[in-house]
Amino acid sequence: MTAVRRLARGRAEIAFEDSGGAGPPVVLCHGAGMDRSMFAEQAAALTGAGFRVIAWDLPAHGESMLPAGTRFTASVALEDLTALLDACGIDRAVLVGHSLGGNLAQAFVRAHPQRAAGLIVMDSTWNAGPLAWWERLALRLAAPSLALVPAHRLPGLMARASAVTSDAIARTEATFARMPKPVFLDVWRATVSFVDPDPEYRTPVPLALVRGAQDRTGNIATAMPAWARAEGVLEHVVPDAGHIVTWDAPEESARVLVGILEAWGSAGRDGA
Repeated sequence: MTAVRRLARGRAEIAFEDSGGAGPPVVLCHGAGMDRSMFAEQAAALTGAGFRVIAWDLPAHGESMLPAGTRFTASVALEDLTALLDACGIDRAVLVGHSLGGNLAQAFVRAHPQRAAGLIVMDSTWNAGPLAWWERLALRLAAPSLALVPAHRLPGLMARASAVTSDAIARTEATFARMPKPVFLDVWRATVSFVDPDPEYRTPVPLALVRGAQDRTGNIATAMPAWARAEGVLEHVVPDAGHIVTWDAPEESARVLVGILEAWGSAGRDGA
């Protein structure tokens, strides 16, 4: 990628990298508590394949700031994603979202389908999917349960639940540890708020789903296959990877992303 750029957002700012070039634009949206570094290997592969790659830190993550006294919310994240596309001069982009980033990307496509050329969701639940009563209960209890975990234990707990390789666990724990617990809880609440079941809704742009085979977070392991069946798309399951698929299996997840995007490009050329 390139040098870090900064987009002023009132009294806050968004940090991002833009590879530039004339290739089809792809915007990478990371997960809760993470930052754009989780896509470093994949961004390099996509850039090498000829895509213009924008990787950004969501507000309150990485190098992106929120104004003092302002809390992370779903609406703030959506507004910042819109502002990022505008600042980069991008009318339509493929959105790639992991976990929270996947929930955000789904909500963005639902609100602004004309600005999305495609949607790739990685290890994220299905915003519009049906929820059993126990899944609704789990969502309501998630933030209160995490609030009971001591702050010094939370990064390690989340890392071990999210990654399976020792390197990915260590990297994930170090990244989670940079975020204060109150902010993380706000981020978690915002993630849950993106879930908005609608049995009639179908994604209006090309869709691909990617999941680590050992992802055991939330209902992702059951929701994503159900989503794939409902929309008639292929679910790409990456072996030997958990929730943080980009760090557990960096080369394979990069290969999957490039393959999806190149297949979409080929289909578009064939249909031209």
